[in-house]
Amino acid sequence: MRAALTPDRARRRFVGLTALRWLPAGIAVPVSVLLATARGLTPTEIGVTVAVYGAVTLVLELPTGGLADAIGHRPVLALSGLFTTAGLLTLAVADSVLLFSAAWALKGVARALDSGPLEAWYVDATRAEDPTADVTRGLAQAGAADGAGLCVGAVLGGVLPLLLDRSGAAALAAPLLLAAVVALLHVTAVLLLVVPVRRPATSGLAALRSGVREVPLVVSATVRLVRHERLLRLLLTVSLLVGVVLSSLELLGPLHFADLAGSPELGSATFGIVTAISFAAAAVGSLLAPAVGRAAGGSVVLVSAVTSVLAAATIAAVAVAPGVVVAAVAYSAFYLLNGAAWPSRKRLLHDRTTSAQRSTTVSASSLALMVGGILGNLLLPRLAGSAGLPAALLAGAAGMLLLAVVSLGLRPRPGEAGPSEAAAAAPATAS
Repeated sequence: MRAALTPDRARRRFVGLTALRWLPAGIAVPVSVLLATARGLTPTEIGVTVAVYGAVTLVLELPTGGLADAIGHRPVLALSGLFTTAGLLTLAVADSVLLFSAAWALKGVARALDSGPLEAWYVDATRAEDPTADVTRGLAQAGAADGAGLCVGAVLGGVLPLLLDRSGAAALAAPLLLAAVVALLHVTAVLLLVVPVRRPATSGLAALRSGVREVPLVVSATVRLVRHERLLRLLLTVSLLVGVVLSSLELLGPLHFADLAGSPELGSATFGIVTAISFAAAAVGSLLAPAVGRAAGGSVVLVSAVTSVLAAATIAAVAVAPGVVVAAVAYSAFYLLNGAAWPSRKRLLHDRTTSAQRSTTVSASSLALMVGGILGNLLLPRLAGSAGLPAALLAGAAGMLLLAVVSLGLRPRPGEAGPSEAAAAAPATAS
């Protein structure tokens, strides 16, 4: 007999699966671009192949969230892991723009499939036992596991080529093969640990066909929910602004650190270290999120607004820093603050939706983040070209200040009960 899936057990599975999910992504980070370069692609061609990833993820984000809500979390998560494995294996053997584009397209499908179901499963599994449960702790620990998986993976992916008795593309492809093995382990773990919360009426191919037919209905219902839910609209706006700000740091940061360090080579090495420290800082920030929430009296408004103002100050410090050390400290502090804020915002998002649309709503948040990133990637380099890198980074700081203003509206108005709150209150009223 299977033991009951208690909220604590669901939380531990969520955190562990999150770390395992991001471990292969971290392994691939240090070598993916270098491998493409070793096999003859130019920087422009590499940019095109990576753009395929973004385009595929963008197109499939909402439909795959709807698929998870329609057929269940576990099959979609397993499918995501299989696409991840296929993408990594294709990347390991790719030797042309076409094959590299295909690899990134497979990874884009995997990312779209993965963007909401595990988190939605955790919240559903927890609230199946306690409809009023606060999921902030689990979301915060998963955020830390996310950063830890990326950090450990990046170390493995960076060190492995140095340990092999080979060089060039062969050595750079080896971490991708390791990442594919880890991705398959993640699929196995998903099948064992993600216990279905809602039993579908059908199974197998019949369930898949039925689920696919339901996708447009789930997506349209989620769009209607967002249109009528003021707080969800504000939360999606917050995600979009975070996407713009992150793009300013991740796109312009390497160039800015290269300027501060004095050469592209030193800047690259420095930024790699800063990125690893920043991932760790984001993990620490996520672990601190419950304490930050308690200090703010449980107010999402206060947490989001204050951390956004402080984060704006850190970006400004990066922009005007006189040297690498100050810029690195400020850069890492931004990720710490961002990590401390997002679990509270995520909790509010889950409070404003229902189990039937939870995965799609999380996907909508991911979609908004991605759109913000695309806007930042299109606009900020032009600003940097005309006004300089510090000015473009300061635009990112302005985005965080705007986010702080938007955060002031994240307070439910009297009588503005969310869908999940209404569902939770219904049994009490009936009894």
